[in-house]
Amino acid sequence: MVVLATKVYVDGDARERALKSLDSLVDNELADLDVTFDVGIRHDDFPSVTIEGEDAVVARNVLRAEWGEILPELEPGTVAVGTLESWDDDGFVLDAGRDVRIPAAELGLGPGTPTQIRERFGLVQHLPMQFVYGDDEPNRLADDERDRLYEWTRGNGRLNVNSATRGEVRATLNRAGHAQDYVTVERLGLLEQSVICTEDTDPPGLLSSIGSYLRAELRCVVP
Repeated sequence: MVVLATKVYVDGDARERALKSLDSLVDNELADLDVTFDVGIRHDDFPSVTIEGEDAVVARNVLRAEWGEILPELEPGTVAVGTLESWDDDGFVLDAGRDVRIPAAELGLGPGTPTQIRERFGLVQHLPMQFVYGDDEPNRLADDERDRLYEWTRGNGRLNVNSATRGEVRATLNRAGHAQDYVTVERLGLLEQSVICTEDTDPPGLLSSIGSYLRAELRCVVP
């Protein structure tokens, strides 16, 4: 079994659509392997995928590489993934199957309070993020995570969204008349997406235009 490092935190019809999307994505990733699988949701909203068959070991590794994994145990120095649960003046709290606090001094994302950093990098709640578990030492964001977030501030702007699948975000953009205003929608998690804007698109303007169409948190990244 693999517990994927992405949450299904929406309810009702949205939850059914999210689960259907996840099942389809897992099926596509494992299509060439000799396995059967079953997707379930744990009490803490993390999906678990039970896999059986000749290629089960390979299949689990494929899912770990694609989604990250919620580990049953954390060892000092382990690079793991958690979802952004909350933030305050003292730092970020990630949900990695347990609360993992990243002190403000260990974020490594430049000056400002954690709230200001969240705004600057467009971090939506539940975003999957890599961290290094410290045990007796402070936990910190992983170097690859810091590099990823700094890369967001270069090039074209972005609009990050939660509570919606990639297909739902694309459909919303097109329905709102913005088909020519974005390059692609990058999947950050099952329900967390990043709209990569074209060079001439203003991310705050795009947010203002589509915000009423989505029951979601939206955050801009402006280079």
